[in-house]
Amino acid sequence: MPTSDWPELAGEVQKRWNRNAAFWDDYMGEHSNDFHNLLVRPAMERLLAVRPGDEVLDIACGNGNFSRYLAGLGARITAIDGSAGMIGRARQRTEELLDGATASRIEYRVIDVTDTKALAALGTSAFDAAVSNMAIMDMAEVGSMFGAVHGLLKPGGVFVCSLTHPCFQAPYAVRYAEQVDQDGRMVQKAGMKIDRYLTPQPFEGLAIVGQPVPSLIFHRPLSVLLTRCFEAGFVLDGLEEGTFDESVEADRELSWANLKEIPPMMAMRLRRLD
Repeated sequence: MPTSDWPELAGEVQKRWNRNAAFWDDYMGEHSNDFHNLLVRPAMERLLAVRPGDEVLDIACGNGNFSRYLAGLGARITAIDGSAGMIGRARQRTEELLDGATASRIEYRVIDVTDTKALAALGTSAFDAAVSNMAIMDMAEVGSMFGAVHGLLKPGGVFVCSLTHPCFQAPYAVRYAEQVDQDGRMVQKAGMKIDRYLTPQPFEGLAIVGQPVPSLIFHRPLSVLLTRCFEAGFVLDGLEEGTFDESVEADRELSWANLKEIPPMMAMRLRRLD
């Protein structure tokens, strides 16, 4: 099995997220964007099925958007992120947007996911569920993280994660638009070209155009990613691949809204059985 972890890059990941924190928070805001609102959040909601009183760990919580949503449903949230800048923004938004009772159900802490000792200190079998929203591909190290989260969950607890789809957002993936003479009429088509997938590797990318510094992104094919989950003791019992439906109009030729058969994201539910 090829490597899936680059622990030597963990510090650089944290440094870049601190640089990008204010830009990301200003861009994403509280209502996020169509990608999150129409693809990510609905999949996460279905797979998580949170209940009032659930203890939930939000890993790489960013500006706390999803943590606040879960707290509004009555869950108690421990929200962690390796970026102190992101946690600062999350706390500020929570104070401004939530009533005191709801805000009190969220505890924000600066903890990097590569710090397994800090994760373990959150408690053994302490959580009903853990979530990670569009962050797995930003983590320099995931093998030990999956193991730590398995120990944090109660028996039967779930870890629900969403991420950019590794099959279709691999390094050097190219989206294209073309015009084709098809049976005597001109047809516009959009698609993907992939020339490498199986080799795990870190690369730089712009998750949002205009961010101060490029993100470090870690490509792991599904075989590698899921093997790490299974090695940690999880079973996979839920999987969704999201695409935009016909109600979403593309604002440019290369929009994901024009790729109805190619999912840009996936969400999976991992479960601890014992």
